Amino acid sequence: MRVTVSVPATAANLGPGFDCLALALDLRNEFTVDLEGEPGVEVEGEGAEELPRDGTNLVFRTVSAVAQGLGGKLPPFRLTCRTRIPLQRGLGSSASAVVAGVLLADRLLGAGLGRDRVLELAVDLEGHPDNVAAALHGGLVVAYLSRAGWRAERLEPSPELRPAVLVPLAERVSTVDARRALPAAVPLADAAYTLSRTALAVLALTSRPHLLAEALDDRLHQPYRLPLAPAARALFHELREEGVPVCVAGSGPSLLAFEAEGRPLRPLGPGWRALRLPVDRAGAVVAVS
Repeated sequence: MRVTVSVPATAANLGPGFDCLALALDLRNEFTVDLEGEPGVEVEGEGAEELPRDGTNLVFRTVSAVAQGLGGKLPPFRLTCRTRIPLQRGLGSSASAVVAGVLLADRLLGAGLGRDRVLELAVDLEGHPDNVAAALHGGLVVAYLSRAGWRAERLEPSPELRPAVLVPLAERVSTVDARRALPAAVPLADAAYTLSRTALAVLALTSRPHLLAEALDDRLHQPYRLPLAPAARALFHELREEGVPVCVAGSGPSLLAFEAEGRPLRPLGPGWRALRLPVDRAGAVVAVS
């Protein structure tokens, strides 16, 4: 048996929606488990020279951890990772691996996990509910911690959205460093400001895109994270001055901008890679052969 899981990239936070808003983007990683293949791990594509090819591989570790937690035992298998999502660029590459690992274990063991339980397991292992929820469900999501555990509500993004991910070629920011940069407390005025922008962002992303430039502003995380990537910070402020809706993608250093019809972004120069990615509405997809 061969099981393949395809998972989209994600841009989390979306400005003010810290740890709760995320958008799935049509750039996919594919992970295949082959029960008849020679046991081992194969990696090809984006970051292939960096990702481990042994038991420390994140997908492999996730499959093993979930199987152990469910009390199941997996036979030896070959794992093939086909990666297209850039690493350490704020586009949810680790979330894609963890979501895939949970879904692979679920299908291989025939556990029949519901999407809520998949979300909970993935959040426990990955730690970022917004990225995980968007990778799993697709579209625009709101992730939240309920009394019953982690949950997510999927919203229909406006068909007018034209996302453009701007990836700096010479800058990376690890999730650990991005978290460390955040303050332990923020002024009440900054929290209230960001709450108003979060509500406005949901409106802008679903039905009123003309509000995006104002809605993506934030005082909780972007001012503290942008200094970690000077080139991204400079471009961020340039685009803001030009009236382009822009925010930090996840923890950065990539930026997520939204182009208006008939007004494409200007060329960014040789230090940048611009990915114009439609919104992914399918989320994680499992195929068995």
